[in-house]
Amino acid sequence: MAMASAKLNTLSSHWIAHTTFSPRSRSSPRRVSLPIRASYENELVQTAKSIATPGRGILAIDESNATCGKRLASIGLDNTEVNRQAYRQLLLTTPGLGEYISGAILFEETLYQSTTDGKKFVDCLRDENIVPGIKVDKGLVPLPGSNNESWCQGLDGLASRSAEYYKQGARFAKWRTVVSIPCGPSALAVKEAAWGLARYAAISQDNGLVPIVEPEILLDGDHPIERTLEVAEKVWSEVFFYLAENNVIFEGILLKPSMVTPGAEHKEKASPETIAKYTLTMLRRRVPPAVPGIMFLSGGQSEVEATLNLNAMNQSPNPWHVSFSYARALQNTVLKTWQGHPENVEAAQKSLLVRAKANSLAQLGRYSAEGESEEAKKGMFVKGYTY
Repeated sequence: MAMASAKLNTLSSHWIAHTTFSPRSRSSPRRVSLPIRASYENELVQTAKSIATPGRGILAIDESNATCGKRLASIGLDNTEVNRQAYRQLLLTTPGLGEYISGAILFEETLYQSTTDGKKFVDCLRDENIVPGIKVDKGLVPLPGSNNESWCQGLDGLASRSAEYYKQGARFAKWRTVVSIPCGPSALAVKEAAWGLARYAAISQDNGLVPIVEPEILLDGDHPIERTLEVAEKVWSEVFFYLAENNVIFEGILLKPSMVTPGAEHKEKASPETIAKYTLTMLRRRVPPAVPGIMFLSGGQSEVEATLNLNAMNQSPNPWHVSFSYARALQNTVLKTWQGHPENVEAAQKSLLVRAKANSLAQLGRYSAEGESEEAKKGMFVKGYTY
């Protein structure tokens, strides 16, 4: 009887290991074939590890042309390709940037651009030992049947685009979708976000790109930090279920989560230690240790806030590399220093290195806010912000 039971358990385990489930139900198992992404597996794992290296993080400069235009308008510049190229050249040619930055997320336009001297931006990054990445989603649109929520488009044609990005030198990708707490979030919106991220991740790995998985939980709202934790746990539970269902290689992905904070309009502000406690609690409950890196988004926090919170999360060892993938929290002071004037480029690049070094120290748990400028302490949250 014991032998029969053991045999039955063995057969059951074998069957479970070779089945998955339909995208809309957890109750209908079916058999799957081996994924073609296996041919890239070693490269994917190595790329993810190279980005998740001690004291380094990601510079996100993948703003769409429209969003980049808003940044340029803040310093009185027109939204032209020449101005966008000049600003991104400033960032990507900063001497010594690779000491603190391991990856850079680019917009499609930037991936194919060069410096005014004719050197490809991709080669500028490689010379600094920085891995080039690419934003691949096509933005947010209204989600029918939801509570005024959105879903992320861009799966159509993603495989062919990803193959071309790989040829151009990109080695990782980013797809951003959002979840709104004031809007619910509805079960439909959470499931749509998770499923879209999983499909994107599988397609990216099939084409040699390490996918950054980013379901951003927006700061909008007046809810307490406990509510954010509850929603974050639900969202990441769905995300990892569908990642597994799509046979995504966990060792070949990176995550870009929001920190667990109170809503931006909540009456009580949380300390870095409290944010670290709630955020790490969520991660330990939901993220397998096989994932090599957690690269936080800043989401409208001030430059100093984002750095302090990251530092608090690195005061004790974590199962993953806990670092940053910041856009505004690395660029705000840089942009205001530059002001579009060629004579300010060197000073602006030094500002970038100051912020990059600060976050490098935070990744190592050694950051102090002593001596930070008042500009770096200014919050950047915008209600209803569109990216």
